[in-house]
Amino acid sequence: MNQLDSKILRLAVPSIVSNITVPLLGLVDIAIVGHMGGVEYIAAISVGTMSFNVMYWLLGFIRMSASGKTSQKLGGRDMRGVIDSLACSSSIALSISLLIMLFNVPLFRGLMLLMSPTDEVTRLASVYFDICIWGAPAVLGVNALSGWFIGMQDTHSPMIVAIVQNVVNISLSALLVFGFGMKVEGVAWGTLVAQWVGFALSSALLLIYYGRLHRYLDSFSRLAIRCKGMLRGYLAVNRDIFLRTVCIVGVNLFFTSAGARQGELILSANTILMIFFTLFSYVMDGFAFAGEALSGKYFGAANSDALLSTCRRLFVWGWGVAACFTIAYLLGGHALVNMLTNDSSARTVAMVYMPWALAIPAAGMAAFVYDGIYVGLTASREMLLSSAVATGLFFLLFFLLFPSIGNHALWLALIVYLVARGVLQKMLFGKLIHN
Repeated sequence: MNQLDSKILRLAVPSIVSNITVPLLGLVDIAIVGHMGGVEYIAAISVGTMSFNVMYWLLGFIRMSASGKTSQKLGGRDMRGVIDSLACSSSIALSISLLIMLFNVPLFRGLMLLMSPTDEVTRLASVYFDICIWGAPAVLGVNALSGWFIGMQDTHSPMIVAIVQNVVNISLSALLVFGFGMKVEGVAWGTLVAQWVGFALSSALLLIYYGRLHRYLDSFSRLAIRCKGMLRGYLAVNRDIFLRTVCIVGVNLFFTSAGARQGELILSANTILMIFFTLFSYVMDGFAFAGEALSGKYFGAANSDALLSTCRRLFVWGWGVAACFTIAYLLGGHALVNMLTNDSSARTVAMVYMPWALAIPAAGMAAFVYDGIYVGLTASREMLLSSAVATGLFFLLFFLLFPSIGNHALWLALIVYLVARGVLQKMLFGKLIHN
């Protein structure tokens, strides 16, 4: 293993550990509600969590911009710029979270209108939403701090936060549901408490590990002036990242909505199988985060040789991960479905669409790796273009094929969408390098 591989793994492994706690949390939540006695609970958690995923995915530019801008400033040895990046991203996170809480009622109604779940699922999802909405400042605050940590080549701090946060979430949710007889509200309260614990811990780690950077702080007025200037650059990049995220969220939201329109059984089966996607995506995001940190740093230092070498090694690791996941899903996919639910109908339907879940690792690997590289380069326009074209293909395939092959069209469209993102990003990356 060469020095570059060591750098990649030093950044990727902690990110993988922290990221994998998120799908494991989702897995535990699904397992908890999956044993409450009805598919409506699985559907409600799916709709409720998707509601927040839609909002927080759309706001992913907060973390991405913090990571890309910070790593470039660090590569250029501009420590005052590093502090400005933290101040700017944190201010944006706080402002947007306050707006989310203020307009929570129309947000929920709009999301339910888009996903069109049954009345019972909507009622249960509203219980979850009304509790978890008060965690918005904590969630966006953690996102801003995590992006800044990654830009500082520090993936250990986000790992510590994620582990603690999700252990609290899983433990408290299980206690409230099984110990105190609560249902959806028990899972929601466990999530809310854990979100604020995560934010408190992130803030503490910032002071402990980076308190020495206070010497680069200026007066509040000067910091505000520089943050205002940096904000212009943030908005230019964030506009494209936001629109790119709209495309990705649109696909994910429509996937849930299309399942919901086919009934609770199809929605439950799709939700269970999307755990396969989620598990893989969060592991691959570990290497994407390594790509963000290293590509941004080398770009800021104007070291093109190191940048290209990093990209090549990231793909070597990416294909290895994809192969391992494919084999694991082939051998253990049936057992995972059985673990997630004891409903025989949901298990049967899930196995019908299992082959599509097996194709996810090979189809999606390149898109994840390139996303990380592009974030580090702040190549936001290229990210938007590739996502927009792939999204168009997704909807075209679905509407053409759904009348004839039903839910299989939804899964086929998802696989083509993932492949298209990777292929288009590869084509655009070549142009970026030559330019």
